Amino acid sequence: MTDEQSLIEKLRQMEARFATAAGPGENATTADVVTRILNRFGESDKAEPPREYRFSMPDRYSRSLFNALLRRYKIQPYRYRGQRQTTVMARVTKRFVDDVLWPEYLEMNRTLQLFLDEVTRRVIERAVHADASESEERAEPLQLPGPG
Repeated sequence: MTDEQSLIEKLRQMEARFATAAGPGENATTADVVTRILNRFGESDKAEPPREYRFSMPDRYSRSLFNALLRRYKIQPYRYRGQRQTTVMARVTKRFVDDVLWPEYLEMNRTLQLFLDEVTRRVIERAVHADASESEERAEPLQLPGPG
């Protein structure tokens, strides 16, 4: 199994865990997972109407993941004219954000970032230089002799 296939499988397992939290059942397909979660939180929309949330994503990979999660749950991401590219707006219930959307995003994003960091490190080591470690930390600034 390639690294990418392994990552996809990890993300699917995370998704299945969130579906299990949304209702009983084993070996659910992706469609079943989404349907269960939507059914569970669709009922809460009647008691708690959606409200507008503003999310800020640190990079385009995180933003792509978050937008995909929103769309998977049939929530349209948007931003207003003049807002930064890092901003994602959405109308959702607080309960859905707290119980599903944000925890699932954080877990998937952490896994994706670790994967991207590892791939980046390997590419730099192979293409640029074998030592891609961080800079050394020094106690004091180097004292350069002044003029004269």
